[in-house]
Amino acid sequence: MSSNPAATGAAATAAAPAVDRARSWLVLLLAGAFEVGYALSVGGSEGFTVLSWSLVAVVFFLLTLYALSVALRTIDVGIGYAVWAGIGAVGAALLGPVFFDESLTAAKALWLTVIIAGVVWLKLSDAPARH
Repeated sequence: MSSNPAATGAAATAAAPAVDRARSWLVLLLAGAFEVGYALSVGGSEGFTVLSWSLVAVVFFLLTLYALSVALRTIDVGIGYAVWAGIGAVGAALLGPVFFDESLTAAKALWLTVIIAGVVWLKLSDAPARH
C-alpha cells in the first residue's frame, strides 16, 4: 500500500473508467434482457388487444430504453445498439418456442449462433484504446 495520497488517488482515478465500462456492459446486458421481455410481451399482447400483456410491454419498453440510455453514456452508440438489438433478437428467438407456438430450426439456430458470435466480437472490440 502506498503512503503517498496522490499516488493512491491517481490509481483510483485510473481504475474508475474500467469500473464504469464494466458497469455499462452489465447495464447493457440488463437492457437486452428487458428487450427480450418487451418482445415477448408484445407477442403476448396480440397486437395490443390484451390489456395485461400490453401494460407489461409498456413497462419493459420503458425499462429497456432507460437501461440502454444509461449504458450508452460509456459505450459507443453503434456498438451498444448492435449488442442490445442482438440480445433482444436472440432472446426472443430462443424463448419464442417456449412461450408461443413458434419453431426453432437448425438453420435458425445456426444464424442465431452467428449473431451471438458477432455480439461477443463487438464486446471484445470495445476495449479502451491504449496510449
